Amino acid sequence: MIEPIRPAGTPAGSPADPPGEFPGGPALFRLSPSVSHLNHGSFGAVPVPVQEAQEALRAEAHADPDAFFIGVSERLAVARGRIAERLGADPDHLSFVSNATEGANLALDAIPFAAGDEILVTDHGYGTVVAAAGRRAPVTTVALDSRLPDEDAVREAVLAAVTPRTKVAVLDHVSSPTARIIASPRLLADLRERGITTVVDGAHAPGMLADPLAGGADFYFGNLHKWGYAPSGTAFLAVAPQHRRRVRALVPSWEDAHGFPRSVENRATVDYTGWLAAPEGLDLLHRLDAAKVRAHNSALAAHGAALLAQIPGITPLPYDGALAMRALRLPPGVAETYDEAAALRERIAAEQGIRVLIWPWPGGGGIRVCGQIYNRPAEYERLAAVLPSYLRRA
Repeated sequence: MIEPIRPAGTPAGSPADPPGEFPGGPALFRLSPSVSHLNHGSFGAVPVPVQEAQEALRAEAHADPDAFFIGVSERLAVARGRIAERLGADPDHLSFVSNATEGANLALDAIPFAAGDEILVTDHGYGTVVAAAGRRAPVTTVALDSRLPDEDAVREAVLAAVTPRTKVAVLDHVSSPTARIIASPRLLADLRERGITTVVDGAHAPGMLADPLAGGADFYFGNLHKWGYAPSGTAFLAVAPQHRRRVRALVPSWEDAHGFPRSVENRATVDYTGWLAAPEGLDLLHRLDAAKVRAHNSALAAHGAALLAQIPGITPLPYDGALAMRALRLPPGVAETYDEAAALRERIAAEQGIRVLIWPWPGGGGIRVCGQIYNRPAEYERLAAVLPSYLRRA
């Protein structure tokens, strides 16, 4: 549920009520103690037990490459089954992929387009995913005001842009820079009723949301290396049964005859150890108590956002309380272009040792903070203390 920004009073997760440290959380990672890592959503971080599982798999591959690669397809099927169980999915409808962008391309290649068909995207979409859509058909971009108050307002804006030419809608489950839920189950159902194929970019949802596949999208791709604690380069593509036979690997392999998902997963002699170790990440999340982890991370992000909202010129955006990310708008004239946003982000990192996402937007860019079990409230407090000076210099 979207929680509206409160113009007065003390918001939930306010600076006066910070969450405590997650027991044992920081010790599960090998992150540099000289850096405040407040940007988990961009690249994730791999817990030590998952790193060790991957290292053991690499040692096994180096010890007997023939045995490892000859048996890798069967082992991937087992790992995929474990992932599917955690996600509540059918393992035959799910494939490992390297990242969300690869998933987008596989999905779009499986959709038969005809002359005149169009693809609906939003201006909150991830750049490479939107670019992939533009390679297949003309694109209509829905401008979503970042201040839309709730999921109903987002839904109405998307549906208002649908035309008789709309063949496919490519939508973020959770938008990357603005941390908003867009592809809600209700919106997906409405699009399905209109005969529109839904392709959902779930890059940020697996691990952060309890049931990411609940909306029943035609195609859903999501990263496991962000909130699912898997090694880098680990993602999945989930495909509804009616589309499976049309999904073809981007590069042919010796597994093509088996079809999806094995044909998509086979990459000859690439490093499969990240995919094989991926179930260890979701298993770790389960052992830590996934609901407890999610509540803690969301509370940390809320605490950070509440601190930043006290800075003059910074405006908090509406948010969903289930998310471990919060976004705020920066003052006009700050980080309005990609180059300006990147420069500000890197100055803060170089001079303060704080990693945070700065995103560009006309009329004033934005800042996104994330919460993870390795973070502490003091890290957000330090960001709030130094950020005003950077806004004056921008």
